Amino acid sequence: MAVHASSTTTLIVLLPLLAWRLHARYRRLVGRQRTNKYRPWITLGIYALLLGAVGWASWGHGPALAALAGGLACGGLLSRWAWARTQLEPTPQGLYYTPHTHLGIALSLLFLARIAWRVAELVWLPSGTDPSLHGFVASPLTLAVFGLMAGHSTGYAMALYLWRRRVLAARRARGNAA
Repeated sequence: MAVHASSTTTLIVLLPLLAWRLHARYRRLVGRQRTNKYRPWITLGIYALLLGAVGWASWGHGPALAALAGGLACGGLLSRWAWARTQLEPTPQGLYYTPHTHLGIALSLLFLARIAWRVAELVWLPSGTDPSLHGFVASPLTLAVFGLMAGHSTGYAMALYLWRRRVLAARRARGNAA
C-alpha cells in the first residue's frame, strides 16, 4: 500500500514541531513554575483562535462538534479538579505554582497517543482513511481530545490569572495600609 506523498511530507514537517510542543507542554504541566502576567492571556488567545478554526473546519459534522463540546466541558471540570490540587506559593521573590504532576503526564500521554494513532491510521491502515487535514479535524476522537486539552488549559489559565490578581491586590492593599 502506498502512502500519499503530501501526507508523508506533512508528517515529516510536522513531527519536529509536534515533538517540540509535546516537550514544552510537558515542562509546563510538571514542576514548580513562576507565574507570568502574559501567559494566561496568550493561552486564552491561542486556544480561542484554535477553537474557532477547528470549529469552522468541522462545521456541519454534528458528532465531531458534539465531541468538541463534550471535551471542552470535561476539560473545564478537569481544570477545576487540577486547580484544587495545585500547590500555590506566594513568596517575596515571586508567585510560584506547582501543577498536579500525574495529571500533566496523563494529558501529555493522551495527546501523544492520539497523534501516534493518527500517524498509524495514515501509514498502515487501508486507504479508507481520509489523509487530509479536514479528515483529521472532522474526527470526533480528535476533537474530543483537543477539547479536553483546550478546556483544561483555558480553565487553568483563567484560575491562575485570577489567583495572581487576587494575591497581588492583597499585597498592594497591605503595602498601602502600612
